[in-house]
Amino acid sequence: MIDLTEDWLPTQAEFDRFAEVSGDNNAIHVDPAFAARTGFGHTVSHGMLIYTKLWGMLRREHPTLRQVSQSMMFPNPCFAGEPVVLRVTGTAPGTLTLVAYRRSDEAELLLAESEVAR
Repeated sequence: MIDLTEDWLPTQAEFDRFAEVSGDNNAIHVDPAFAARTGFGHTVSHGMLIYTKLWGMLRREHPTLRQVSQSMMFPNPCFAGEPVVLRVTGTAPGTLTLVAYRRSDEAELLLAESEVAR
């Protein structure tokens, strides 16, 4: 049974580094002045950065797991400086649920299901 939970405090530096690695330099992620003029009001995390944090947490505990398929959605933005809870649970044999939510208001930032194998 898998049941993992961690806290994460996203930073603008992480957003910037992920943009460099991924090539996704969209201003909403890396330009605070631009983002301040949007409906978000702040830069927002790349969705895949959140997923990467969850997958990294899982792999630290279960290094032989490999992903077979995934589905995910990002219902709310993730901002730098706002504490996030990361959670991975086994919901059925070979199926994991991955969730990230803001600690302050429990707004869901990422909802995902992943099929895994060893």
